[in-house]
Amino acid sequence: MFVLGCYCLSDYLCAMNKVFRPSPNSFKNTFCVFQEVFPEEIEGIPVQYDSKSGSKYFYTEEGMYRLSNHWGRLANSKWRLEPMEPETASKTKLGFAAWNEFYPDNSEEELYYLEANFIKNTVNYQHKNNPNYDNKAILRTSFETTKKIKQIRNLFVLTSWSKYFEYDDLDELRQEIINQLIFTNKTLDEIKREL
Repeated sequence: MFVLGCYCLSDYLCAMNKVFRPSPNSFKNTFCVFQEVFPEEIEGIPVQYDSKSGSKYFYTEEGMYRLSNHWGRLANSKWRLEPMEPETASKTKLGFAAWNEFYPDNSEEELYYLEANFIKNTVNYQHKNNPNYDNKAILRTSFETTKKIKQIRNLFVLTSWSKYFEYDDLDELRQEIINQLIFTNKTLDEIKREL
């Protein structure tokens, strides 16, 4: 019989066929951004957890697949889905996240920073443990982050605030204010007064 390290091949194959199950506490108080993937990716993978709200969970050694029609705040975690481009029509989406993309979450620490997309006029928050974090955006608590997101979304959607300013290009003014909200600790009122 072929020997692989200290295991024989039959033991190795048996181990490969075992269902991977992470600790049930692995997901408590976590932040994660899932990437939408095609449903074919879970073919042959058994459902390992079926939540009361209808979400289905599929675990692999690489990470988790979640099939759900709702994303965002989930019990004691914050899980967001980044949709495919172009976005799929189905309300139920399949997302994947590697195990190393689940970051700790709590309400006391300054764990989050903001990213604005000025082409799509959107803002999202990211975790400081994200490998893309460049230490330029200000870190904030969950509460502070939520407050800034609301302000930035209003700046993207509304125009009534702009009537108090002299400007040539509303998009440039909007971008200047939003960038100061992201990269400084100034309040929105302070930023407006300085412009």
